[in-house]
Amino acid sequence: MQDQLFDLLLTGTLDTLVMVGLSALIALLIGLPLAVILVSTSSQGIFPSTRINQPIGWVINITRSVPFLILMVALIPITRWIVGTSYGVWAAIVPLSLAATPFFARIAEVSLREVDHGLIEAAQAMGCNHKQIIWHVLLPEALPGIVAGFTVTIVTMINSSAIAGAIGAGGLGDVAYRYGYQRFDLQIMFAVIVVLVILVMLIQATGDQLARQLDKRKL
Repeated sequence: MQDQLFDLLLTGTLDTLVMVGLSALIALLIGLPLAVILVSTSSQGIFPSTRINQPIGWVINITRSVPFLILMVALIPITRWIVGTSYGVWAAIVPLSLAATPFFARIAEVSLREVDHGLIEAAQAMGCNHKQIIWHVLLPEALPGIVAGFTVTIVTMINSSAIAGAIGAGGLGDVAYRYGYQRFDLQIMFAVIVVLVILVMLIQATGDQLARQLDKRKL
């Protein structure tokens, strides 16, 4: 029994890490550029443009307003078209990515907005173009906040992956639902909770430590 429980937890943990890891990478690659665009095209940005800023903001707000469970069900046709199935680990990556991307974009946007505008003005006075300001001023200065926000995003995605697992996506949520809830096995339920808590604590501690190391204001 103990060996079976260990195998279930190991498989579920690996599936969860795959789901969350790949979805987080997609959210980072898409969400961060969206945040940069939102900040740069705002009324106080380096190249203001409501024609760009408002539509992107609307799409992000609409996507964020849909509960994850409803989003996951609504995306079943698209998920099946992309990965060939609506069940399993790979199928969960599609709704997880779509849910995490606007969430992270807004968090990263807040960090980018907190960059001292005087630094941007100084860079402009030195003749830096928009690309140079983004790469050498905005992103480096906002990096600690972006890392902290990305950590929060990953933790949120772990919670969402557990929900996805309960409806056929695999991972720890699937283990808790099929082997714990449906069989009334409290030992498995408790073991899954412990593993999830450990994962969240490790990720949060790692992200906090990295953010502190990157924060030049505290050096």
